[in-house]
Amino acid sequence: MLNLFAVTIVDCGIAGILIGVASIVKPLRFLGIRSRMMGVAVIAASIVLIVAGMLTPAPLQHVTQTRTALDRAMPAWQFSESHATTVNAPPDRVYRAIKETTADDILFFRALIWIRRFGRSGPESIMNAPEKIPLLDVATRTTFAMLTDTPQEIVVGTVVVAPRASRRARGPTADELIAVQHRDGFAAATMNFAVAPREAGVCDVTTETRVFSADPRTARLFGAYWRVIYPGSSLIRYMWLRAIKKRAEAPAATLRRGRGEASATARADPAGSPTRQPRWGARGAPAPVKKSRQVPPCFCD
Repeated sequence: MLNLFAVTIVDCGIAGILIGVASIVKPLRFLGIRSRMMGVAVIAASIVLIVAGMLTPAPLQHVTQTRTALDRAMPAWQFSESHATTVNAPPDRVYRAIKETTADDILFFRALIWIRRFGRSGPESIMNAPEKIPLLDVATRTTFAMLTDTPQEIVVGTVVVAPRASRRARGPTADELIAVQHRDGFAAATMNFAVAPREAGVCDVTTETRVFSADPRTARLFGAYWRVIYPGSSLIRYMWLRAIKKRAEAPAATLRRGRGEASATARADPAGSPTRQPRWGARGAPAPVKKSRQVPPCFCD
C-alpha cells in the first residue's frame, strides 16, 4: 500500500506540473489559479510532491509459504504488481497463447515503450521487439533468463540495476540472477504467468512482477524510477493479459495461422542467440564492455 501511495503522489505531482505550465500560458481560473505566478507556485509544489513520492521508502516483503515457481525465484521483494483475468479456454491453449503473444497483439505496447525509451532506437529486446516474434521469445534471447517453463507457470527474470562496470547488453543466466540478489548495487526483476484451471474449459490467468534490490541505496534508485513508470507498466501488463485472453479464445484456425507466421519469421533469422558476455554473478568486477548506448532492460516494463 505504501508503494501505491507513493505512486499516487508522483502522479499528482506530474498532473500538477502540467496544470501549472498551462496556467503560465493562461491561468486556469476554474481551478482557482488566477495568475501566472500562482501557476509557477503550483509547479514548485508539484515538484516537491514528485520528489517526496520518489524517495518514499519501499517496504521489504517476504513469502510466508512457498507456493509457486515465482516464490522460489524471488522470495523477497520491495516492488511488485499483479494482474489477473479469466480465460474461456483449456489450459493447453492458454499456455500456447502466453508463449505466442507478440508485441503487436498488446494494445498500446509500442506507444508506451516508445515513451519509456524517449523515442530512442536500440538493439532487439523487449523494449524494441520485432514484428511477429513472440514477446517472451524476444525477452529470453536478449535481456531475460527463462527460470521456469511449464504449462502451469512461466517465470522469467532479468537485472534492472547494475554497477556501471558490470553492465552489459545481454541478460543473466538463472544462476547469475540468484547470485546478484546477494550483491550490493544490483536490482533483479522477475515476472510470471500462472495458469490455474478453474472448471471445464475455463482458466484463471495471473501475472505478477517483483523487483528486489540488494541494498537500500539501490532500492531508492529503482524506487524513483518505478514510481514514475508504474502506471504505464501496469497498463502494459493489463493489456498483455487481454491479448493472451483474445488469442486463447480465438478459433483454432486463427491460432494455427499465428504460429505459422511466427515460425516462418524464426526460420528467416536462424542466427540464434549471440555469445554471452562475462557473467553477472562472477566474483570481482567484470571488465567493462565497450558498446553503443543501450536502453536499460525493463520488465520492467
